[in-house]
Amino acid sequence: MTAELHSRRKVLTTGAAVAGAAAGAMALTACGSDSAPSGSTAAPPAAAPGETLTALSDIQVGQAKAAKTADGKDVIVTRTAEGTAAAFSAICTHQGCAVVPEGAELKCPCHNSIFDAATGAVKKGPADQPLPSIAVKVTNGQVVTA
Repeated sequence: MTAELHSRRKVLTTGAAVAGAAAGAMALTACGSDSAPSGSTAAPPAAAPGETLTALSDIQVGQAKAAKTADGKDVIVTRTAEGTAAAFSAICTHQGCAVVPEGAELKCPCHNSIFDAATGAVKKGPADQPLPSIAVKVTNGQVVTA
């Protein structure tokens, strides 16, 4: 009986150790690393053509505004001139944080990357890839996906 009890105990403790190691590995995978998204050419959020992102009048010329697609993806809409706009993914190409509009720039609060709000180009790293652009047009005073 002692040998049988010992075997069950060993099986249970070994199983618990394996399960714990697996859970730890899953948690580490979810955290990522400093180098994962760097240089990524992630596709911009898909938006159905004709989807309204914001009213053009809600943005001053040369400024940007955070918006969301109908399915909840974060985007940035910039008013590039009186009747035109540009849009970009709001997800930083360095580590995947959401950028924040500040005047004519888009700033990443996580690692201080700075992007040009009119073009999505990197002005200051550590990001080394521009924000993916989203095709938009202005229709009846609304910025809509093209």
